[in-house]
Amino acid sequence: MMAMHAATVASRRWNASGAVREDTPRSDFICVLPPPVKGDGSPMFRMPKLRRFRRPGNWTKVQCSIFGPLGRFTGSPARGGGWREERPLRAGVARGTFRHRRSPNPKSERKMSQDKAAKQDTLPFPDEPSGSKAGRTIAESVYSPRPALRRLPADAPNILIVLIDDAGPGLPDALGGEVHTPTLQRIAKEGIAYNRFHTTAMCSPTRASLLTGRNHNRVGNGQITELANDFDGYSGRIPRSSALVAEVLKDYGYSTGAWGKWHNTPANETTAAGPFENWPTGLGFEYFYGFLAGEASQYEPHLVRNTTVVLPPKTPEEGYHLSEDLADDAIRWLRTHRALAADKPFFMYWASGAIHGPHQVQKEWADKYKGKFDDGWDAYRERVFERAKKQGWIPENAELTPRHPQMAAWDSIPDNEKPFQRRLMEVAAGFGEHVDAQVGRIVDEIEAMGCGDNTLIFYIWGDNGSSSEGQNGTISELLAQNGIPTTVDQHIKALEELGGLDVLGSPLTDNQYHGAWAWAGSTPYKGTKLLASHFGGTRNPMAVRWPAKIKPDATPRAQFHHCNDVVPTIYEVVGITPPREVNGVAQDAIDGVSMAYTFGDAKAKGRLVTQYFEIMGSRSIYHDGWMASAFGPRTPWLPGVPPGIAEWTPDKDVWELYNLEEDWTQANDLAAKMPEKLAQMKEIFIVEAARNKALPIGGGLYVALFHPELRLGSPYTEWTLTGDTVRVPEFAAPALGNKPNLVTIDAEVPAKANGVLYKLGGNSGGLTCFVEDGILCYEYNLFIVQRTKIRAKQKLPAGKVKIEIETDYIEPRAGGPLKVTLKVNGKLFAEGTVPVSAPLGFTANDCLDVGIALGSPVSLDYRKKAPFKFNGTIERMHVKYAAPRAMQARA
Repeated sequence: MMAMHAATVASRRWNASGAVREDTPRSDFICVLPPPVKGDGSPMFRMPKLRRFRRPGNWTKVQCSIFGPLGRFTGSPARGGGWREERPLRAGVARGTFRHRRSPNPKSERKMSQDKAAKQDTLPFPDEPSGSKAGRTIAESVYSPRPALRRLPADAPNILIVLIDDAGPGLPDALGGEVHTPTLQRIAKEGIAYNRFHTTAMCSPTRASLLTGRNHNRVGNGQITELANDFDGYSGRIPRSSALVAEVLKDYGYSTGAWGKWHNTPANETTAAGPFENWPTGLGFEYFYGFLAGEASQYEPHLVRNTTVVLPPKTPEEGYHLSEDLADDAIRWLRTHRALAADKPFFMYWASGAIHGPHQVQKEWADKYKGKFDDGWDAYRERVFERAKKQGWIPENAELTPRHPQMAAWDSIPDNEKPFQRRLMEVAAGFGEHVDAQVGRIVDEIEAMGCGDNTLIFYIWGDNGSSSEGQNGTISELLAQNGIPTTVDQHIKALEELGGLDVLGSPLTDNQYHGAWAWAGSTPYKGTKLLASHFGGTRNPMAVRWPAKIKPDATPRAQFHHCNDVVPTIYEVVGITPPREVNGVAQDAIDGVSMAYTFGDAKAKGRLVTQYFEIMGSRSIYHDGWMASAFGPRTPWLPGVPPGIAEWTPDKDVWELYNLEEDWTQANDLAAKMPEKLAQMKEIFIVEAARNKALPIGGGLYVALFHPELRLGSPYTEWTLTGDTVRVPEFAAPALGNKPNLVTIDAEVPAKANGVLYKLGGNSGGLTCFVEDGILCYEYNLFIVQRTKIRAKQKLPAGKVKIEIETDYIEPRAGGPLKVTLKVNGKLFAEGTVPVSAPLGFTANDCLDVGIALGSPVSLDYRKKAPFKFNGTIERMHVKYAAPRAMQARA
């Protein structure tokens, strides 16, 4: 065995004898280096003489690289079998890699060319030469086409990955919760389910990891794409060195399609002008229908088909709902596939926008849950905990973790607020049942096609735990992201003006439940979404069904696994060797571990030994049955900027230690009793963080809290738009609501002018300038709770008109008040003050439209007339940023 003097080894890819595995070009391990024995403080290495490795093919060249917190050792065999040390490494926990390089061997190369399904190293496959032989004339030629190559086994399964959004393990009734999920129950009952499957605790990171088989920071997704920065692990771009599973399956002969929430394209690359290489169709999916952002209105979403912006096929009044539309489109695609490409297997990735905020579903779905949550979130957790035990989903010795001291008890909620809080949960529950029903429709279609038996389904309930970003309960969930403080009474008052509790879940609100309901939805664990430290943020149920190969088994799979393990599982069951090169780019090693060994054996020993978690400073490390956790600087359910964040350093965070073999829910902190074990776990974490590009710790906070001025946006400061410019995503549009600017519109105005001149955002928050019966109007909609309306007192003149809308800060600070001035042909028509502005932005997925209000209308004044197209002509709309006059005055 290759070993270090006095080293202990624990490995993901280490076989029983301790030797490097012979079937992989890379083997990773963790080792504890010995104390210093040299004068320079570095440990002494004793590497044995190298023996020739006998491996399949011709893996013979070996290199060893070891990375520690204070140094690096890279060695390769010297003549005589010794090792050359290139740089000393100091004592501590280190991560090592053996790499085995291929030597030319014509025989093995010929063998590989005859077995491309399992052995192809480079994708795409090279073009096959013609079987025909051309002569001087057709008569002298031999026409003999080669038979079509099939690079997949005849029984290669169809594959469907379903990913529900922001859904915790304490919700589904299939697992002890109280949200009816018959499809999830059906997949689990007809297959198997995993009760220790994990995600990253956040949207974009989980999706990037799930689709590449790599850790989220290694593929540049340390946080959501909208908050990307220049650190490698937080760039918001999946590198070409980590090809998506869709790219690989497509090259092998699968038809590939994706639906729903994408959230893995840089926000400033989501316009109709592209670039498109980071859109789903640029990353291996032959078809895409859905939205690129992190969330969308369920009634009026901004949608994309492939690389073309499209409008929803119906209006909310006609019964439109996004989850239903995504299922409809997936079913149409399946039928087309069956009609035109039935000989090819399919790979489908269906990622709903539910149950991410806004929680929106038709009233009849929410009404199914009337009265079911009247006793509040504390009682809900107790019921679900006991039921999960009875159903065998969690072990008998599991403990129910206590409520966080900074989370409200149900009994502390004033009686006049409780109906509001109850209805928010009823809507969320209906939303969850509704999306599960749509998954059921897709599964029904697959079975109706006769494909059910050989379709491998991964149904993942949540890309992270339930979301507490609704904080104290809200009718407009992006208030929290903007850090704008409000009271529940403000929300209730605004809701009453809209029509009362029955309006929740409708197009008129962007509601999301109280953070404590999210905690209840993550029963029995501590924490919620955004907490990578505790299982309430990272532990999500997964059900797997494949009737052809997996026998139904009610015993939950309790092996510790991660979302990056899905891709290597797919590769193993299909028989694909992960490629070493894709589209000319050398590929990074897969981080995940195949779960196929668990398909037929519920009690098989787990093969995942080490897994790190980190989201915005909240972090943990799993290693060999133990977990160390640090809560981090943010408490997701508390409004506002975390106190003391400017001085925060990860060095001062308090760590916890848990023995997961005895403590299912992280209920018993052993940090004080076992400081040496905790120190070892912390060392393993920093090594894993360094190896996976997760440094600096808390790198995802760089833009969100420390430098919001660097948030992704358009690089321009001046725009010239035409009257038909529509559907410009807010992140790429002029920031008309939080930067000093001048909008100049050259228009031909009719005698009876009506219609929208422009709108940015939507009903949940935005601004708009429009004409109503000849009167020039402006509205700044601050997330429904506050609307500032400015109206002229005289009508616009008919004919050619120059309209100017000037916005300036009264106090140049984030969220500061704005002065808005409306001029027509140089004359003041109206002015007013916006008391509070939106510092980050209005929406995640709505747009800037000129001359019309597509998507969600900003103003209730024209909602019933939407899209309220301007009945004149806008020849030009010019936008230019300006320096705040308040700043100029100070200077």
